[in-house]
Amino acid sequence: MPKVSVCIPTYNRANFLTYAVNSVMRQSYQDFEIIICDDASTDNTTEIVQQWEDERISYIRQPVNGGRSRNMRSGFEAAQGTYFIKFDDDDALTPEFLEKTVAVLDAKPNVDFVCTNHWIINQNNQKNEAATQENSAKWGKDRLQGVIPDLLAEAFIYQSLQVGSTLFRRDCLQAVDYMRPEADGCEDFDLFVRLAMAEKQGYFIPEFLMEYRMHGGQTSLKQQIHFLKAKSWCLNSYKFRKTELEIIRLEKLAGIKQALGLRLVENGDSAEGRELLNESSQALGFSGKVTLAVILSYLPMSFRQFFMNQFRKFRAKDYAEKVREVVN
Repeated sequence: MPKVSVCIPTYNRANFLTYAVNSVMRQSYQDFEIIICDDASTDNTTEIVQQWEDERISYIRQPVNGGRSRNMRSGFEAAQGTYFIKFDDDDALTPEFLEKTVAVLDAKPNVDFVCTNHWIINQNNQKNEAATQENSAKWGKDRLQGVIPDLLAEAFIYQSLQVGSTLFRRDCLQAVDYMRPEADGCEDFDLFVRLAMAEKQGYFIPEFLMEYRMHGGQTSLKQQIHFLKAKSWCLNSYKFRKTELEIIRLEKLAGIKQALGLRLVENGDSAEGRELLNESSQALGFSGKVTLAVILSYLPMSFRQFFMNQFRKFRAKDYAEKVREVVN
């Protein structure tokens, strides 16, 4: 039985999968299995997997595309390790990730999972130092070290933690039912919030032991809408005992509804978009941006798209957009 199960869910990313799998094969700690879960890819993923002749690698191919969460669950259900990590097919682990995270779980039986900081890399596997530091500061990772004192605050308020850079005890994931299909697209946030609500204990290693890739394939309007709908579902599913957390939950929900409403208007779903914008404005108040979006929702799609494209040309780009612009 392997000590660690490494799950890599994939879908039509054969061009990145080799880098992801090889990052595990090069670990300084070698007591692992790799489970590649393929959500019915239509590219050459199957052929890519065949290059590895290693009994530690297993390949699960779904008969039909059933969504990220269901695909990930298949890998979790097949896992045999005491410890478990899932990271995406376009990401990677640095060579000492398993060695250092396993050491913490072995030495600290009360710790349920170990998170690490991570590098930002581009589509060419290049590390971006500036983006890495900005990302770390944005999500508050640069202030964490050792046992996480207020896990619910870090998971729910600051959203500091990431599943792909975390090694879990598999039994703690079983206790909270791992990935919920309804949270598809927002699984990291949902899983950590539910672990915190179940009073699990997390530990943070401030070293950059994982590589998170930013590239253009992550940013379509369809993907944004899918994520925002999933996050709205998650926020509606929680109920906190503390009044201050409930207030924050409702504020977050209003903000997500506003963001979703804006994107639905851009996508042509005018009535649904206006409804969400009106709902969110009851909590947040009307802003110039929302008012303009409501006006745009009554205009032809060609005008909306022209206006949105012009807006994006003049808006200052953040570090993530700059990294995703890198091309071969």
